[in-house]
Amino acid sequence: MTATLDSQRSARHRALIRPLFAASVAVETCDPQDDPPAPFPSEAACLSPNAVDKRRREFAAGRAAAHRAMAALGLTAEPILIGPKRAPIWPTGLIGSISHCRSAAVAVATKGEDIQALGVDLEEDTPLSDDLIPQICRPAERAWLSRQANPGQLAKVIFSAKEAAYKCQYHLSQQFFGFEGMELELTLDNSAFATSNHAHVTLCGRFSACFTAERAPFLTGDRIEGRFAIGEGLIATAAQLPRVR
Repeated sequence: MTATLDSQRSARHRALIRPLFAASVAVETCDPQDDPPAPFPSEAACLSPNAVDKRRREFAAGRAAAHRAMAALGLTAEPILIGPKRAPIWPTGLIGSISHCRSAAVAVATKGEDIQALGVDLEEDTPLSDDLIPQICRPAERAWLSRQANPGQLAKVIFSAKEAAYKCQYHLSQQFFGFEGMELELTLDNSAFATSNHAHVTLCGRFSACFTAERAPFLTGDRIEGRFAIGEGLIATAAQLPRVR
């Protein structure tokens, strides 16, 4: 019964995240609180020998979701190792992103015919601590939050959206930068979300992440567009860059 409930929970997580991405993107989930499949030995070797059980479960669930995403694209699962800058190394010909938190893990992947970069982030649906808001949010973002009824929750959305946009841009720039490197504009729009798989969505919308400085190949003022959804105890954010035809 427990396994069935965990499977149902993972299916609801997927239903929450699936509509945030283009149809060409495979979206798969795994529940860290269940017993996720063991990663490939080469993947497990990427973990510190001192990694605690929570870290091992979340890592295994993220890799299991990634393997499922490869299968959804008609590919054989391959190991996803960790590069020298701690970013996942996807197999040649695939573009992807992984995120995990205490209660969920997700991986998204595409063969890249119409998308050149992806980013996904998952967070528990809890308010961002007041002391963290000045570190995460720029003045314009804080001014917008001050006019909202749920500033702590939406500050967490900004945090998550910046994480997703950062992962998306890193695929092209290979550059690190802090939260001040992007300024977010959020649009709350529950009509923009549709799901047929019974995910309980409480809030959703879109975001635009604007570069505040040049990060080649991105120029100051360039934007990465994305979407977010809140439900099932999670905040999920998705960023994707279409290929320029």
